[in-house]
Amino acid sequence: MFTGIIETLARVEKVEHEQTNSHVTFSSAITHELKIDQSVSHNGVCLTVVKIDGNNYTVTAIDETLKRTNIGDLKVGDLVNIERCMPANGRFDGHIVQGHVDSTAICKEVNDLKGSWEFVFEHEKSKQNITVEKGSITINGTSLTVVKSGDTFFSVHIIPYTFENTNFKNIKAGTKVNLEFDIVGKYVARLLGK
Repeated sequence: MFTGIIETLARVEKVEHEQTNSHVTFSSAITHELKIDQSVSHNGVCLTVVKIDGNNYTVTAIDETLKRTNIGDLKVGDLVNIERCMPANGRFDGHIVQGHVDSTAICKEVNDLKGSWEFVFEHEKSKQNITVEKGSITINGTSLTVVKSGDTFFSVHIIPYTFENTNFKNIKAGTKVNLEFDIVGKYVARLLGK
């Protein structure tokens, strides 16, 4: 389980394809703290560390992950948000994030609010893709609060710290991002649907 509080950024160093899998190698400031078989959130996708070599580590993404997320679009030089699993005795700063991406969204606009930024995202309409104003949403692994909400869109506001310390600084109109909708909302939607 994750909290959506990004620890640092990782840079894509290499992407290798093997049958329907992709092996992605990253470098990061915390590589020396990782271990083989550890789960790490990459843009909100829980992936297992399979190899460590100096400052680089490698994860493997299967076909389902590549189809459902933006991991398959990564290229050398791209930056991804990373977070290690929350320790059992850790502080819960964000919200419950499973690392299981529901779908992707496209950034429709970025507005400079002179002290923060508004990002507007459009996603596929679904009974489970639910946002509510002042509710939680995970975008590229980042726990955020919904500002405006509709059936197929929502907006969030980003403070300067988050803008500078996540890959939000590279998101612009047309960028594809990973979404994990609030787990509580998904369960409520499922129960009401019965």
